[in-house]
Order: sequence, then structure tokens, then C-alpha cells
Amino acid sequence: MGSVRTKVAAMREKDRRAAAQRRARLVSIGVVGLFVVVVAAFLVFDRAQTASADGRYVREDSHVLSKAADGKVTLVEFLDFECEACRAYFPVVEELRKKYEGRVTFVARYFPIPSHFNAERAARAVEAAAQQGRFEDMYKRMFETQQQWGEQRVPADPLFRTFAEELKLDLAAWDKAYADPATLERIRKDQADGEAVGVTGTPTFFLNEKKIQPESAEAFEAALDAALAG
Repeated sequence: MGSVRTKVAAMREKDRRAAAQRRARLVSIGVVGLFVVVVAAFLVFDRAQTASADGRYVREDSHVLSKAADGKVTLVEFLDFECEACRAYFPVVEELRKKYEGRVTFVARYFPIPSHFNAERAARAVEAAAQQGRFEDMYKRMFETQQQWGEQRVPADPLFRTFAEELKLDLAAWDKAYADPATLERIRKDQADGEAVGVTGTPTFFLNEKKIQPESAEAFEAALDAALAG
């Protein structure tokens, strides 16, 4: 799988330059670095990550990408579909899912960064697809196409609708879900849980409720192997 360190470092530098420009335009937005992320001022309250099994890491309605029968090891990712670092980690996570199939549970949770113009729209598009049982398909589509719509100040709603059409979803139902305030509320519940356990940017990973910051596929595998052996 190889290291993602070089990609992440380059993205960090790119994001720092973009953040400087945003600060000049929008003084209400603060910047906190975790990999390459930019966070809004209301997210700067960095609550301490807890290890209590209180449901804030995985809830009944959380989206499970892969499930281990024994439930011994769970990896949770709080992600932003417009985040370039999340896109860099996407193929790494996909490879890990293949390698640890049946042994590790992988969970994806929403954490759209407010300064990313289309991040919340992307999350709504994915959640609307999830209501038709197609979460993973739209989740993958967002990362595979991020370069088409990310880092732009133009609403990507029409493009996201074409994704739903390509996936042969019920478009009337998708449109309704996409515009439904309940869909946005579902996303914001994930955000609230993330904030509560100390998430300040994306991607943030929790392995059995412990925050980890792997900078390579090898580091990821070592952490998973240790958890499985524990």
C-alpha cells in the first residue's frame, strides 16, 4: 500500500496557504491543523477524547462499511468528503478493509468542515443515498470524484444529483431526502459526537475508542495488529 506521508505533507502545505487567504477574507474562521484540515471557529473547543463506551463513537445508526463477527476491534473515521487528506487516506482504508475483512469493524462518520464549501452538501448527498441502502456506493463516488468539485466556491448540488442518477437511485426520493432538514440533522449528530470526543479536523481515527494518528499504511496495520493481539 505504501506510505501516505508525502501526500499528506504536500496537502498540509497547500492547506496552510489556502488558510492564510481565508483568514484575510473571513476573520470569523479559525484554522487548526490536523493533517491538512481547516476548522471553523466554533470547533476550536478541543474537548478531551474519552474512552468510555457511551455511544459517541458508534451509534445504532452509524454507517458500518465492514463488520467483524466478534466485535473485538473497531476503527471509526470521522471524515469530510471535501478534505484532501481524507481522499489520500481513502485507498489506504479500502486496502485495510480487504486485508482485515471479518476481523475489524470499519465505521464512517460525518464531520464536514464548515470552511469547505461543498462538504456539507456532499454529506447530505451520501446520507440521502444511504436512505436507499447505497451509502457505500455514494461514499466511494465522492472520494473518487473529489478533484472535480472540491476546493471550489460553486454549489455542487447538480453534480451530486447526477451521481444519484448514475447509481440508479429513486431520484424523487433522493431529492426529498437531500433537502430534508432531518438529513442535515443526522449529519450534525455525527459532528456533535465528534466534537464531544475531541475531533477538531479530518480525518480523525479512533481504534477501540482511542484516537490514533497513523501517517502510513504500515503504521495503520501495526495498530490494527496490536489491537487484534490484545
